[in-house]
Amino acid sequence: MVLYHHPLPAADSIPGRQWKGQFTTIQKSGQCSGCGRTIEPIHLSPEEYEFLKEKIMRDVIDGGDQYKKTTPQELKRFESFVNSCPPFDIVIDGLNVAKMFPKGRESQNLLGVVSQLAQQNLQLLVLGRKHMLRPSSQWRKEEMEQVRKQAHCFFADNISEDDPFLLYATLNSGNHCKFITKDLLRDHKACLPDARTQRLFFKWQQGHQLAIMKGFQKSKLTFQHILSYDTVVQRTGDSWHIPYDEDLVQRSSCEVPTKWLCLQRKTPDPC
Repeated sequence: MVLYHHPLPAADSIPGRQWKGQFTTIQKSGQCSGCGRTIEPIHLSPEEYEFLKEKIMRDVIDGGDQYKKTTPQELKRFESFVNSCPPFDIVIDGLNVAKMFPKGRESQNLLGVVSQLAQQNLQLLVLGRKHMLRPSSQWRKEEMEQVRKQAHCFFADNISEDDPFLLYATLNSGNHCKFITKDLLRDHKACLPDARTQRLFFKWQQGHQLAIMKGFQKSKLTFQHILSYDTVVQRTGDSWHIPYDEDLVQRSSCEVPTKWLCLQRKTPDPC
């Protein structure tokens, strides 16, 4: 069994304190099926969001190692591009999404995702590399033209890394904006200066990263439901809620625990 994040503090396990525990599930509303308490929501407060945005811009975008994979000139060009567009609803890591379905042609895969999202009248941004615009067996010109008609597109140099652009565009668009990539962004989380900022980044990532569950070629594209509640060890009043995994699997940000341990402090028996 793996318990995520910190264990119960020593003050809550001292002799004389009795607890009762049960395995449980958390409903979509965030309510524990065992004790009925509602656990912490996944959404950041406006203050937390602005704090995280400032930290990401300073420590990851402006002060991180992004220039190892891009140039200051290209990053400046991207900032100007983003500022010239309306706020985005979804930012798509184009190359990452194109490779999600190995049996399909990459430009076809990307077009399928963009076309379905465009039907919802969303402001879309596709981030890609310049080689995606050169016609080839994997990148058909007519399919990429359709992508560009349905979404804003920015194609970086082939040596560039997409993640700094994805983070900048998503955070700059506001707290409503989601993003699509299979990348877990661990390197960028590691650039953040302290545990609180890393914790907020993980929470923001859980609430904004869309995971594709089914490919569009066999059925309609579906996304994993973004939870309304946080999925870390947490205390609510006299209860603890602990996500766990029996198979020793390391959970990533977009993977949802289905099993929880609910611990409640026992009420002392009357004398």
